[in-house]
Amino acid sequence: MGKSLIQQRRGKGTLPFLATRNRLDTRYAAKTGAETGGVLVGQVMDLVKDSGRNSILADVMLENGERELIVAAEGVFVGQKLQQGKDASVEIGNVLPLFSVPEGCPVFNIEKVSGDGGVSVKTGGSYALLVSKDGKKAVVKMPSGKNGVFPIDARATVGNISCGGRTEKPLIKAGVAYFAKRSKHLRYPTVRGVAMNPVSHPFGGAQHHPGQSKSTARSAPAGRKVGAIASRRTGRKKKL
Repeated sequence: MGKSLIQQRRGKGTLPFLATRNRLDTRYAAKTGAETGGVLVGQVMDLVKDSGRNSILADVMLENGERELIVAAEGVFVGQKLQQGKDASVEIGNVLPLFSVPEGCPVFNIEKVSGDGGVSVKTGGSYALLVSKDGKKAVVKMPSGKNGVFPIDARATVGNISCGGRTEKPLIKAGVAYFAKRSKHLRYPTVRGVAMNPVSHPFGGAQHHPGQSKSTARSAPAGRKVGAIASRRTGRKKKL
């Protein structure tokens, strides 16, 4: 008798498949009068390695006594003075509203809603480019290549995120990959469907080939919902 598929056993999130996140909460400090009216200066007290994410975090003590844990820019060091506010200088690591950032400047950790603390572009090594802005909105070219629209008063950090070269180091052995996946609560190793028996997976058997189209409907039942779910197209794209 074949086993039920992983996504069938996962169901709506039972305990063995619970997608918990073991990482620290990062966000800008709440806006204050000193920040909205000019410049708020802070100092990097420590650089923190969080096992649940790829980037390094900066523990910043602001001059008004508040402390914030934010994603660190490439090149930031302990003891560095960072500025935060509309009149802050456009330098790496400083936090500015988008209306104070010049067009073409790389930014990251962008607020989707003004005051939410920063939710977009937080992956290690990534950055976005400010394309254009008007009185209400700012258009940003995201790392994916698509354009995102943000409020003009949303805050962002100048520069690019640290740890950009992490993918250049090879894992070498399976044990390193196991602990790297485990720190992010990802299942490893996972057996491919084409390597299973026909009773265990719809793509099983047939000498490691699916033996059928991998496209399936979004409304397909759980036991058949594998492969390319609701695919818009299949095959290679034609060269222009």
